[in-house]
Amino acid sequence: MRQAVAVYPGSFDPVTYGHLDILSRSLELFDKVIIAVALNIEKTGLFTFEERSDLIRASVNHNDRIIVDSFHGLLVDYVKRVNARFVIRGLRAMSDFEYEFQMASMNRNLDTDMDTIFMMTSKDYFFVSSRTIKEVASFGGNVTEFVPEAVGKALKEKFPQP
Repeated sequence: MRQAVAVYPGSFDPVTYGHLDILSRSLELFDKVIIAVALNIEKTGLFTFEERSDLIRASVNHNDRIIVDSFHGLLVDYVKRVNARFVIRGLRAMSDFEYEFQMASMNRNLDTDMDTIFMMTSKDYFFVSSRTIKEVASFGGNVTEFVPEAVGKALKEKFPQP
């Protein structure tokens, strides 16, 4: 029997409890989930790809149903290459939906065998974004209730406070 595999793409710069909420719920639907860290050479993140991957691995407790990988280029090509059919996307707000709907529609146009599954982020994390986490941490704010311990520690190293 073929395993149901989904790809959960994103920059994960850094991974938050909102991301992990979507991941956890995805594992209830799929046998394996590939967290695909998007590599964008035009965009410089706070964390390197290696750091983001390590932080994700540290945050998922070495679950053998989760694979951490990277991709660049078209998502549809990556999904096909890893023999998946489904893409997981988390939604926080209506603005997320508009963008994600456009992307899912384009991806479906490029590959009619690929489907996107939208999941609403838990009410505890719907306002959390990696961008906001980085901004709060850069000013010395406490983000420990929104990110795994390893991420909190890494943020303190990136943004040392006097």
